[in-house]
Amino acid sequence: MKETKQETHKRGLQNRRSVLGDEYVDKAIEGANELNAEFQDFITRYAWGEIWDRPSLDKQTRSLLTLAILVTLGNDEELKMHVRAAVTNGVSVEEIKEVFMHAAVYSGLPSANKAFKLAVPILQELGEL
Repeated sequence: MKETKQETHKRGLQNRRSVLGDEYVDKAIEGANELNAEFQDFITRYAWGEIWDRPSLDKQTRSLLTLAILVTLGNDEELKMHVRAAVTNGVSVEEIKEVFMHAAVYSGLPSANKAFKLAVPILQELGEL
């Protein structure tokens, strides 16, 4: 039986909260308005209810992939958010370092250098460094 949009949204919201934390998700939802409300629903259903919930990769692997992709794209704000999420998902500092090192070869040294600089204060705040 096909899942309804409401069911997918509920599952997505649970995943989103477990990875990003209640505070971040509440802020995103509270910031919804006429322009972006449908986008917030889309993110919750599609990214978190569909993709992050697929069974073949665990959350740690998804976090590592997400970090690598965000380094490559140079998306600073998302990278910072997902460094925090990766730690929440059980990713170690050593694993984050290895993703950034690997990305340096394939995405470029400046991108990886920036990723290291962005990650340090977050990891320090979380007591990981």
